[in-house]
Amino acid sequence: MGRGPKNLQTHLIDDLLVVRLHGVLTVAEQQLVKTLAPEKGRDLLKQVRTHLIETARPTFEAMVHEITGVEVLNLHQDISTSTGEEAVLFRLAESPLLRERAKARE
Repeated sequence: MGRGPKNLQTHLIDDLLVVRLHGVLTVAEQQLVKTLAPEKGRDLLKQVRTHLIETARPTFEAMVHEITGVEVLNLHQDISTSTGEEAVLFRLAESPLLRERAKARE
């Protein structure tokens, strides 16, 4: 999806995998937000980012499934045009930690 974020954090909370990406806006995106009316630039950028995420969704879900061993049930995404932070939330079929504990008991 272009250049990568300046920083990335992941958090696993039960069956939710939260990915926080910092510094994701390109120079062109930052300029777009500055030059257009605030709500128009923001809305346009969010539409483009949402389209990119939806296009890449099968790839993202396959990657999360491969890493966690758990099916992805849903994906949500949002981006802040003022801070350049993006959040992607994956809802998993079950907690990967619970799966590992169950396997250990078998």
